[in-house]
Amino acid sequence: MPLRLVQVNFKARDDAALGRFWADALGLGVSSEGPCVTNLEPVGLVYPDPAALFIDVVTVPDPETVKYRVHLDLATTSAAHQAELVARLKELGATPADVGQGDVPWTVLADPEGNVFCVLEPREIYRDTGPVAAVVVDCADPRAMARFWGEAMDWKLHEVTDDHARLRSAKGVGPYLEFIRTSGTKTVWNRVHLDVAPYLSDDHAAEAARLQALGATLVDVGQGDAVWKVLADPEGNEFCVLSPR
Repeated sequence: MPLRLVQVNFKARDDAALGRFWADALGLGVSSEGPCVTNLEPVGLVYPDPAALFIDVVTVPDPETVKYRVHLDLATTSAAHQAELVARLKELGATPADVGQGDVPWTVLADPEGNVFCVLEPREIYRDTGPVAAVVVDCADPRAMARFWGEAMDWKLHEVTDDHARLRSAKGVGPYLEFIRTSGTKTVWNRVHLDVAPYLSDDHAAEAARLQALGATLVDVGQGDAVWKVLADPEGNEFCVLSPR
């Protein structure tokens, strides 16, 4: 059975500090499951829930400064809301970022550890996503990525072209997962990645094997004997298959 997207994972130099930034930015609650791990949870929702994005922030010893292939787009409801949100994010420690975007209606910022994200102008399609409009992945082939992730997860494909693909939970709630065609190839591991999980009735090992049959590969990022599986999608983006919950 297809998997669920349950959270986004940020690598950090300081999980507590970066966790506080994103909790304040998105209005999330903060908890911790152990040393060097900060969990951000939407208030009032129980993990996992397709209506909202959960975030894990994990301290790692050497989080390289790289061009990140995965970023968040934040939703706004009006021009005034966009301006207010950008101002508040800067007060929290975000800084303007130039990724070659030119003159665009959205604002590009970087969080305190340099993770780039966008504050979008109001768009009708994102009116009901919550604070995160989309998780965006740079890629070479949006069609191929949409095909893989559409078969991997129980998400519905809403749009696909040679340059852009958009998926969302089949329940029609929560943020979108989008793939944007960009130049360049992946040469290092990602600071931000997706975590997926089987349903309680499904077999963890069988789901990992199914993903490999779809084109994923097993990856060693130093996880040791962890209960989760680390794989990479067909374009080399790492993701974790967590235990069923």
